[in-house]
Amino acid sequence: MQQPNNRWTPNQAWEKMKHFCAYQERCQQEVYQKMRAASLTAEEADTIISRLIEENYLNEERFARQFAGGHFRLKKWGKQKIVYALKQKQISDYCIRKAMEEIGEDDYTQALHKLARAKWAAIRTGTPAQRWAKTKLFLLQKGYQGNEVQAVLQQLQRGDLEE
Repeated sequence: MQQPNNRWTPNQAWEKMKHFCAYQERCQQEVYQKMRAASLTAEEADTIISRLIEENYLNEERFARQFAGGHFRLKKWGKQKIVYALKQKQISDYCIRKAMEEIGEDDYTQALHKLARAKWAAIRTGTPAQRWAKTKLFLLQKGYQGNEVQAVLQQLQRGDLEE
């Protein structure tokens, strides 16, 4: 039995990648991986990526800003987790710095306080030390910095963070 030919022609790849990038913001790594999975050579993929950038279908800074803003607002990720995820997508340090500007300090602090209060209230069992540890671990896993988390937990324990 013969396998169907999965290889895209450069013209097919251009059309597919144009629609892929127009549908939602993408980073170069995602586009490159998709084209390599369709058996395009590295040279063909690089040519198409260059054209996508020239025609403004692909913009790393725009992607990074949207990624950071969206993951902060929707998933309540902290800055550390967002930076790590962007680095995993091979986004430049410049674009990462620009993306972090999307997150206002007041909004960031408010989100941290709201998450801390919600998690603190949700933990009903265990000793106060266990409650502290579970809340701290949750906030650290969300990507908030240790010193910020420590300060918020101390405020919670004192009762300074009531709504």
